[in-house]
Amino acid sequence: MSDGMSDEAFDVALEQIKARRKERSDGSTASYYELPNNASELQDLISAKNMNAQIGEIFRECYRYGQASHSDEIRGIKKILFYAKAELERLQKL
Repeated sequence: MSDGMSDEAFDVALEQIKARRKERSDGSTASYYELPNNASELQDLISAKNMNAQIGEIFRECYRYGQASHSDEIRGIKKILFYAKAELERLQKL
């Protein structure tokens, strides 16, 4: 793989993601909303959820939406859309 991840590691990560998607909530709470004990910043959450680059960028932009001096709301939404489209294309190739 071009990002340095082996095919085997990619397959394991993909299975972990699929397993997380299967968790159901009764509407009150679910384990996927719990924060890791050692999380103190966004990168900790991105790592704990094993987010890829596209999802990590979307997550970061959503969190800082409208707050970063270098990125107004329109630029933020465009960035979210750019990375969301890239992730959609990646998933459609699987």
